[in-house]
Amino acid sequence: MSEELKEKANEVKAVSIELIKKLKELSGVGLTDAKQALVEAKGDFDAALDAMRKKGLTKAEKRGDRETREGIIDSYVHDGRIGAIVEVNCETSFVANTDEFKDLAHKIAMQVASMSPLYVTMEDVPENVLNAKKKEFEANFKGPENMKDQIINGQIKKAFSDKVLMEQPYILNEDLTVADFIKESIAKMGENITVRQFKRLELGVTED
Repeated sequence: MSEELKEKANEVKAVSIELIKKLKELSGVGLTDAKQALVEAKGDFDAALDAMRKKGLTKAEKRGDRETREGIIDSYVHDGRIGAIVEVNCETSFVANTDEFKDLAHKIAMQVASMSPLYVTMEDVPENVLNAKKKEFEANFKGPENMKDQIINGQIKKAFSDKVLMEQPYILNEDLTVADFIKESIAKMGENITVRQFKRLELGVTED
């Protein structure tokens, strides 16, 4: 057997079925893709997971335009003082009734209760609110003119990162935003998922 064939055989041996199953579960890809990713990564699980997540998220991006007419309403109450109710949508009633989707909706309700967002996405922020913030940054801008729009847009996104649900760090993994968490779920479940609306209540606090 040639050295090249021996090396490939050793790489395959290094990939255990337990690792393959673990990668499949975490990334949402099939067993064959999971095994191939581990072989290509020479048994490096973290590298294989990163590659599969990128592949899954690419597929998730493509699913992002699909209509979401099914879903569930879920709620979370903390210590009888803070509560949130959310509407999370998917494409089919089959996925809406799975434990995985219900768990996702509950985690989103927890996020809303914990982090007090005001809007679901940046597109939901009222234009007058965005314009007021933009004028504020323009008045104080001191950077290069050719980078002005790019820098100010970045400043606006950062300014609303704690107020927009999709831009917030996900409370159970702050390396991800809520949008990233949902994209990973889209990759695993194979359907587009959206948050349509939410409501947060806190004892003794009335919204303006």
